[in-house]
Amino acid sequence: MTAFRPADILLPKDTDMEKWAVVACDQYTSEPDYWADLEKTVLGKPSALDLILPEVYLGQSDVDKRIDDIHSKMKEYITSGIFTEYKDALIYIERTQNDGKVRAGIVGCIDLEEYDYSKGSSSSVRATEATVIERIPPRLKVRRGADIELSHIMILIDDEGESVIEPLDRKKAGFEKVYDTDLSKKGGHITGYLLDEKSKAAVLSALDKLGDKESFEKRYGLKDTPVLLYAMGDGNHSLATAKAYYEELKAANPDKDMSAHPARFALCEIVNLHSPALEFEAIHRIVTNTDTDALMDALTKTLALSDEPAQQKITVVKNGEHTDKYIHSPLSKLSVGSLQTALDKLLPEIGGEVDYIHGTEVVDKLSAQDNAVGFILPDMGKNELFPTVIADGALPRKTFSMGHAWDKRYYMESRRITE
Repeated sequence: MTAFRPADILLPKDTDMEKWAVVACDQYTSEPDYWADLEKTVLGKPSALDLILPEVYLGQSDVDKRIDDIHSKMKEYITSGIFTEYKDALIYIERTQNDGKVRAGIVGCIDLEEYDYSKGSSSSVRATEATVIERIPPRLKVRRGADIELSHIMILIDDEGESVIEPLDRKKAGFEKVYDTDLSKKGGHITGYLLDEKSKAAVLSALDKLGDKESFEKRYGLKDTPVLLYAMGDGNHSLATAKAYYEELKAANPDKDMSAHPARFALCEIVNLHSPALEFEAIHRIVTNTDTDALMDALTKTLALSDEPAQQKITVVKNGEHTDKYIHSPLSKLSVGSLQTALDKLLPEIGGEVDYIHGTEVVDKLSAQDNAVGFILPDMGKNELFPTVIADGALPRKTFSMGHAWDKRYYMESRRITE
């Protein structure tokens, strides 16, 4: 069996699912008004917002209280009987995005024993972008003491033959529909179907075939290369946090058999890289609280920026004005890698904070602040993902995004992670 498998999935019953479902916690990190408005919208109603920590609040003075409140709400929701549990389940979902395109996926769980986010990993589940270890501890505070997990993790499979997920579209009329709802704040619509036993077996069999070593090596023209079947799309730091928590539990219980412990697995959705609805977009940068002139002078020297065209390009944004600059001394194979490497080197000296932005209009808005400058980066072709990760390992952090912020996974399903 591959690393992906069925899970004991919790879904709320007799609940307004539009108020229940909220977007991934790592979105809108520079827009606190988004989350404040959402809190008003769901006030008094059961909502996944009660069970997650939006990352906009990380670092605030009340973050520990927020985490305590999350853990209390989890216990309250469990004891109140709000959930129906679907044992050993896979859920086929169809997400109609804001643009009308439909993205199909399957929700189950991934085996954390098969996941290694380190550079040069040869595990079947791998990070596609560099994992920032410093981002794990604050998220680990939420995981510790949590009775359940909700997931915005999306994992990609390279299934050009459409053998795993796509056949379910023809069978869905015979499945039990477990939710069917609009999503708030431009999220579109989502429908979930519970797979029957025959369809579950077919999915797992197709994944086994897709992960066959001989087929894998033929597909990529390789020899003696470890199989990469599952590549992280979204939520890598959440998966890394789940891994860290599981390793903590193992270390604390050296004589205990942890092979079937719920925390060994993490809830996720798998999606075919070749879905027409799946579009890769660059993740842009905004640097605030910095001396913009000093930063641009230093970047110009470090990357040999000029107006003369070269293979790598960035667009500098100040007060909404765009200026294309070309990199003549690259520090990475990708523009984003060169820029990120330079920022990592220069900002400790010059000062400033980097945020990662989905959408050029947000960069325009934020670059209008005093002591702020934005950087718009070129898109990456999604067909480059698996071959690049197989050959070179994880890409620079925050290299790409799959769609707009409102197209990210919304929290719907959850599962117990305590015995």
